[in-house]
Amino acid sequence: MQHHRIARLKDYERFVGAEVIERIGKKASQIQDLHVVNVNSTYYGGGVSQLLSSLTLLMNGLGIKTGWRVVHGPPDFFSITKKIHNALQGGKINLSDRKMQIYEQVIYENAIRNHLDHDVVIVHDPQPLPIINHYRKDCPWVWRCHVDLSRPNQELWNYLVPFIEKYDAVILSSRDYKQEIKTPQLFFMPAIDPLTITNRELSQEEIAERLNYYSIPTDLPLVVQISRFDRWKDPEGVIQAFKLARKRVDCTLVLLGNVATDDPEGAEVYQSLLDSREERIIILSRQDGALVNALQRQAACVLQKSIREGFGLTVAEAMWKGTPVIGGNTGGIRYQIKDGVNGFLVSSIEQAAERIVQLVKGKELREQLGKKARETVRQKFLLTRYLEQYLDLLNSFEANFRLSDAMSIYE
Repeated sequence: MQHHRIARLKDYERFVGAEVIERIGKKASQIQDLHVVNVNSTYYGGGVSQLLSSLTLLMNGLGIKTGWRVVHGPPDFFSITKKIHNALQGGKINLSDRKMQIYEQVIYENAIRNHLDHDVVIVHDPQPLPIINHYRKDCPWVWRCHVDLSRPNQELWNYLVPFIEKYDAVILSSRDYKQEIKTPQLFFMPAIDPLTITNRELSQEEIAERLNYYSIPTDLPLVVQISRFDRWKDPEGVIQAFKLARKRVDCTLVLLGNVATDDPEGAEVYQSLLDSREERIIILSRQDGALVNALQRQAACVLQKSIREGFGLTVAEAMWKGTPVIGGNTGGIRYQIKDGVNGFLVSSIEQAAERIVQLVKGKELREQLGKKARETVRQKFLLTRYLEQYLDLLNSFEANFRLSDAMSIYE
């Protein structure tokens, strides 16, 4: 009989120390009776599902009943929510009555199917946002927005604000995304789970096995970008930067992505890149955490040349593996990479190419930046910190409800 096991809080002690683990355990013990539910739009593909996958298991392991629901809808619903996502990050949108009707109708149908009679409801990103309209709110509701809100499309924002202001709290990934709304705003930067298939330690044999399986050559240094196939991640810019860099250094580019179920543009972006494939430009669409891990460990450098980026978990993932990252100078990437200290920030194709050349040529520089990169993640971007922020929020809700209960006794 197979023995099943999930990661427990104690398993993270070797990364963050006994004191942190003890403190988190105490905070969790105060809310053992809570029933929490998360609602988002996909079980896989992208950072939100990665975060929820680890966080929900860890919270259940701590005795906090934590569920995870996914909204269902037809392709035209996800086409509209992708347009909403893009417009939140500054893109254009034709916000027609038809779009709003489909968006709100599908979420109404999901509200009928999902009985969210929990102690705390956490709704992620714009896709399920209006679901709050269809419940009698007798517990705290939180909207957790993972996208870059620094310059939202104003028309769309005005449409969404009445939904947002029904929530008791809004969590954003950075203070840069703070908005003028009535709802209190908190700021939780995402984090990685060092114990998942994507991030656990791999032997050289395991790395070689994964790369061989996908026929990825390792005779030349690897330059890698791993992300959803999304225009905001600028895969075309990565290919152009690589072509400039290889005029000066020999290397191989691997662009690895996936297509999330809630992102109908992903397949289109992937198809648009295929004409760029050649012997030394490998473009793959795969959902394989071990391959991600192997590539990030094997790479001379990892790019995340995003134009907009709420956070960019793949940056933290690569940094954790001691691999220097060349990141777009935008959004949450700037909070992870300190330019020239633990990686590089770039604002153009030419700058990206220059940094590729520098890192492919410079083994000592790679090691120096990589060592600092891993320590940055250990200190700031591991799952235990993210978990603790959620526990603090849940404890604050509990304290408020205990206080209101006590007040009502004396009324």
